[in-house]
Amino acid sequence: MVISRGKFLSGEYNFVFDEIAAIKEACGKARLKVILETGELVTLDNVRKASDIAIYAGADFIKTSTGKIQPAATMQVTYTMLMAIKDYYDKTGIMIGMKPAGGISNAKLALHNLVMVNETLGGKWLSNEWFRFGASSLANDVLMQIIKQQTGIYQSTDYFSID
Repeated sequence: MVISRGKFLSGEYNFVFDEIAAIKEACGKARLKVILETGELVTLDNVRKASDIAIYAGADFIKTSTGKIQPAATMQVTYTMLMAIKDYYDKTGIMIGMKPAGGISNAKLALHNLVMVNETLGGKWLSNEWFRFGASSLANDVLMQIIKQQTGIYQSTDYFSID
């Protein structure tokens, strides 16, 4: 689900919380991923508040954005969300997953994010159960990096599918 950004930005935090909680209840045993659409939240304080609301309302996973609105998964936004997860985990012992999406387009940025997750949350978050990238263009760059390692030559992006 995507949070109601209009309600959030107008200060109707209880509405946002209740909506997430209702959807979580409807999910039953299925995991709920809550998308914050951070590009519309404007400030890191808002990103933190939205992360906390989503987590405490029952999100199993929080995601920066749909990837359509920029800026999305900046390092600062991702770190802010990771700190919300860390604080919740330190308080409750419950793990919450994270998915940065929108803007992680190459292997180097992905590595930066993986290091940040490891240093902020620890190695147990470094699995697809708890951390995933939402980056359609990242796969092609990773493939080009693998071929570069194997052959010593970068391939043209023309050799890879666009999607």
